[in-house]
Amino acid sequence: MLKYPKPQQNGNNKKPAFNIYWMYAIILLSLFALFYFQDASQTKEVDWTAFEKAALAGDLKKVMVLSEAGIAEGFVTDEGAKKHKFDTSDDFDGDKKIKTIIPSTDKIQDKIDSWNATLSAEGKPTITVTYEKGSDLMKLFWYFGPILLLVIFMVFMSKRMTGGSGGGGIFNVGKSRATVFDKNNGTPVTFKDVAGLAEAKVEIEEIVEFLKNPQRYTELGAKIPKGALLVGPPGTGKTLLAKAVAGEANVPFLSMSGSDFVEMFVGVGAARVRDLFKQAKEKAPCIVFIDEIDAVGRARGKNPNMGSNDERENTLNQMLTEMDGFGSNNGVIILAATNRADMLDKALLRPGRFDRQIYVDLPELTDRMEIFNVHLRRIKVNSKLDVEQLARQTQGFSGADIANVCNEAALIAARNNKKTVDWNDFMAAIDRIVGGLEKRSRIITDEEKFSIATHEAGHATISWMTQYGNPLVKVTIVPRGRALGAAWYAPEARQIIPTQALLDTMCGLLGGRAAEDLFTGQVGTGASDDLEKCTKIARSLVLVYGMSDRLPNLNYNDSTGQEYGFTKPYSDETAKIIDEEVKRIVNEQYERAKDILRKYSAEHNRIRDLLVEKEVIFHADVEVILGPRKWKSRTDEIIEINKKEEEKRHELEMSDKKDTSEDDTPPPFSKG
Repeated sequence: MLKYPKPQQNGNNKKPAFNIYWMYAIILLSLFALFYFQDASQTKEVDWTAFEKAALAGDLKKVMVLSEAGIAEGFVTDEGAKKHKFDTSDDFDGDKKIKTIIPSTDKIQDKIDSWNATLSAEGKPTITVTYEKGSDLMKLFWYFGPILLLVIFMVFMSKRMTGGSGGGGIFNVGKSRATVFDKNNGTPVTFKDVAGLAEAKVEIEEIVEFLKNPQRYTELGAKIPKGALLVGPPGTGKTLLAKAVAGEANVPFLSMSGSDFVEMFVGVGAARVRDLFKQAKEKAPCIVFIDEIDAVGRARGKNPNMGSNDERENTLNQMLTEMDGFGSNNGVIILAATNRADMLDKALLRPGRFDRQIYVDLPELTDRMEIFNVHLRRIKVNSKLDVEQLARQTQGFSGADIANVCNEAALIAARNNKKTVDWNDFMAAIDRIVGGLEKRSRIITDEEKFSIATHEAGHATISWMTQYGNPLVKVTIVPRGRALGAAWYAPEARQIIPTQALLDTMCGLLGGRAAEDLFTGQVGTGASDDLEKCTKIARSLVLVYGMSDRLPNLNYNDSTGQEYGFTKPYSDETAKIIDEEVKRIVNEQYERAKDILRKYSAEHNRIRDLLVEKEVIFHADVEVILGPRKWKSRTDEIIEINKKEEEKRHELEMSDKKDTSEDDTPPPFSKG
């Protein structure tokens, strides 16, 4: 069982993480304070003469002197409020004040004493005096504090939206978002961690070697390619190969995704391209890696008014200019990765920009063995595990698929409380990834079980009896994922597929539906996926490969997606012929499947009955019923290996039983 070390925590560097709700709380408290401390009084500004006149008339009951501000506020009586026309309704119960600027703060007390002497002589109430040293700064804060906090909040949100953690906010939106790897901040991935991809690594290693030792090439007058494009299906290791370059090269490595150039603001993409190459020139020699470049490098439309994105095209134009413009980019090498090279603009692929296109295909047998060995380093596997057989059982798997197989096998072994991961765990993992999770709890009636067994037995019989049928591994009627049953094959790797191989594949796909029609008298909905695949192959025969009798040597497919647009490259009459040819090819293979099943009906029924009984049967079980295959090919090696693996697994199970038995007495031999 894998144990991962706990992350180390440094208690001296603990900092409270910023929470956006703090800002909300501060704004709410400010608004509450503004409401609570709001001055509910009525205030009118008057000159000093009017203020003194009101004091001598007995209209003021209290005077508050703000000495530092040089202001005096007089609280008027009810009679004074009527004279100065204040709101005297019952709805308002706040203070009523008049405010003035004091001519001299030093003599204000003498002035108030003279007012009180005059009021006392006339028999009127005197004025109470209070002094405060405060100013209007606090009032200004309560008035303008919430607005200031709102401005701070908007600036903070603009930084978060534009990713401007380095300052600048919205003015930093045109800056490049490239991640820089250098000697101090490198990646732990090296070429040793990249299994397979021998040809791709040779070209990539040459680029790294040029950056490390350029004199070796320049002495002979050679020039390193300015750019290399990694092309291949998803999961084959394009990005991993670029990470290995970053780990191996002793030069700065700038990594960026193609979608990072695209932004809602006009001109941002081109600005980021300029900034990226500006950084690269400053750090030269260096490597720039753009992942998923098809997000920005897609072919420009011929009609700008029909579905063309001007901002994306401006970004692409700027990239083309930077890669091979009037300026010099000496020492800057561009790496890019995509799985849609056919969608890229032709100007991007010409020599001088991306000089090399490095194809990263699905791994071959030896490559898959190397990939398994890399991922099995961290897994406790059984010492008897045969990695070569695992590689043979994963034909067509990518590197990411193989990594997933290893992880799933470890999870399955841990679920079953095993100490090591063995062959059965890997087989279960492959079944889990290809077909989905086993669903034995799904309720299936006996009639449905019989129909599913008939269907899968039809697939197995047809694939066995056709020349180019894929080698059978096992057949199951246990539901997995969305499938109620499945036949597992080990497809033969072919570089060129002959016409008969495509027809045999179609015949095998239609074998399940044909078996239902022949042996149950009715067809069900379980063959929808088979019919979809079969129809696609038939249309490819006619439209792509030019293998139709009535439309030979014609290809109506545009692999670049730029030629035909909304129109079809053939007439309505040709479209009718295409439909007729597709229908003819499918019907011919369906009748052919029926003929084969009629000839081997007894064998088919035995396979069906065995499936109903055991639910899962293997290659050896089918060989006992149908006999050895008539056609010899490279797949015979795989079949023989499967046989040996079955025997090896049986011996392993017997040895495990022997080890767990209480006594050492061998079991008696029986002729079975």
